[in-house]
Amino acid sequence: MIGEGELIVFDMGAKLDGYCSDGTRTYATGDPGEEGRRVYETVLAAQQAALEAIRPGETGEDVDKAARKVIEEAGHGEHFGHGLGHGVGLDIHEGPRLSLRSDDVLAANEVVTVEPGIYLAGDLGVRIEDLVVVQESGLRNLSSLPKDLTVVD
Repeated sequence: MIGEGELIVFDMGAKLDGYCSDGTRTYATGDPGEEGRRVYETVLAAQQAALEAIRPGETGEDVDKAARKVIEEAGHGEHFGHGLGHGVGLDIHEGPRLSLRSDDVLAANEVVTVEPGIYLAGDLGVRIEDLVVVQESGLRNLSSLPKDLTVVD
């Protein structure tokens, strides 16, 4: 049962003309408390750092490191246990990979997810995921849901 003041992660996707989408937002069921708000803001800052790092020629490892650095500096490095993102196209998970183990190099017109997260077992979890197109000048964000912490009563 979902209680008052919890953070709830919604991972969503759809398929259109054979192509996949992927997106995640985290919502609060009432006031999530100081720690919940702090974790949410850390994940949001990590995602912004990664989005700013995306451009053709960057490696998946370097983009992951941009987000991971923010999370580590906030004291939650061990709570970000997955890679930052992956390619999306005809399959929901495809190359290029954005992770510490990736030597994939981003190229223009690739579509990737950017989804940092912090998960405190038995307490709370936060993930914010956007779907973006790598462009010569950086990226085009295909996600339009707001990223401010939304409280649902």
